[in-house]
Amino acid sequence: MALNNTHDARLVQQETALGAGAQILLLGLLGAAAGMGPAGWLTGLTFAFATRSVLSRALRRSPLTSLGLANRVTLGRATLVGGVAALVADSFRDSPPVTLLVGLTAVALLLDGVDGRVARRTNTATSLGARFDMEVDAFLILVLSVYVSTQLGPWVLLIGAMRYAFVAAARVWPWLTAPLPASTARKTVAASQGVLLLVAAARVLPHTVNGTVVGVALVLLVWSFGRDVLWLWRTARTVRTPNATACACPAPSPQRPAAGRN
Repeated sequence: MALNNTHDARLVQQETALGAGAQILLLGLLGAAAGMGPAGWLTGLTFAFATRSVLSRALRRSPLTSLGLANRVTLGRATLVGGVAALVADSFRDSPPVTLLVGLTAVALLLDGVDGRVARRTNTATSLGARFDMEVDAFLILVLSVYVSTQLGPWVLLIGAMRYAFVAAARVWPWLTAPLPASTARKTVAASQGVLLLVAAARVLPHTVNGTVVGVALVLLVWSFGRDVLWLWRTARTVRTPNATACACPAPSPQRPAAGRN
């Protein structure tokens, strides 16, 4: 058994190292194509090794013996997101090739959902995979909001920062960590953020139209988070009520894991 555990640990290390290697290779290609400066390289390398470190630690604490196909797809998306982050960091030095930035982002967005589909079809869905997917999505939205904010103003950063603010708030108010029921509206709003920010990042529309598009994204996100926070608050209040015999809120379906934001 010890031999198998050692073999599994080595396999995990090899898979995460391969992901970091792919990230460095992508950075090299971007450096050759866009002439990235130190900020872009530093951001990309930091993201690559941070992803490898966090993912390796999470896998060691889980019963998984390897990444699995679905998580490999997510790791591929993370590689693309690291490239986008490097280009955005470099954009403060010089204007990045917008076509390249938009192309990498578009592929990352198109692959979003593929990992989940693969996990369901192969019956390998895990909480670790769902969290990994969520973190990659959140970081991409943050990076895109930073880039678009240089065009439209600092208020765009609210889109990228909202999920991280929610996680920080949950440390103060633990009732925010309760599982949420599955919601198509929540998934739709989350998926729309990357698309709408990408439209603005492409800079093919007039400035006013881009501002409207991103404004709509922010309004939708505030509505989605606000609705979930209200649901969690009402649920926590019901549970704390001494005379309450049962929660009046809808329970998550037993066939689908409860959704969450943290």
